Amino acid sequence: MEDGTANFMSAVGLCEISWTNHGVCRFRLPDIAQSAQSGAGDGYHQLPADIPADILLVIDAARTLLDGADIDLSNTRLDLRKVSAFNKRVYAEALKIPHGKTITYGMLASAIGDKGAAQAVGRALGDNPIPLIIPCHRIVAANGAMHGFSAPGGVASKRRLLEIEGAIEPEPPTLFDFADM
Repeated sequence: MEDGTANFMSAVGLCEISWTNHGVCRFRLPDIAQSAQSGAGDGYHQLPADIPADILLVIDAARTLLDGADIDLSNTRLDLRKVSAFNKRVYAEALKIPHGKTITYGMLASAIGDKGAAQAVGRALGDNPIPLIIPCHRIVAANGAMHGFSAPGGVASKRRLLEIEGAIEPEPPTLFDFADM
């Protein structure tokens, strides 16, 4: 398999996936909060013809997940060779969080055997090169608050991903939302 990168449209906008012969090494989400308001995911984007079959399956699964289906991406072959050993442990545990569920940074730290490492877990998730596939959006603060999300759109995009998965209720519309109708 040749190394490569491809852009593809999803319900939330234009995503980008990169791979090596070892697996997916990068995934880029659009600013989901902006995409939801602009309808940016409505277009069609032609994929290159030379994308490996396993990467096409990941693209299809990501599109389906972003459409709201309960899809498990945890078996995606990943290339984490450039990631620290600690981050690999964090990502391996994050991959176990089921679709539509959330856990806290502290719970994830305990799961990797380092109870006091909640902040280090947060930093590792902030460095996640493969958001959505490694579901860092499913980790929240102890009080349920959402702090930080390294993908474009930040916390607003994290909130939207959790809404898509049914982990949280959508925010009620504001007066300004009705003005756009």
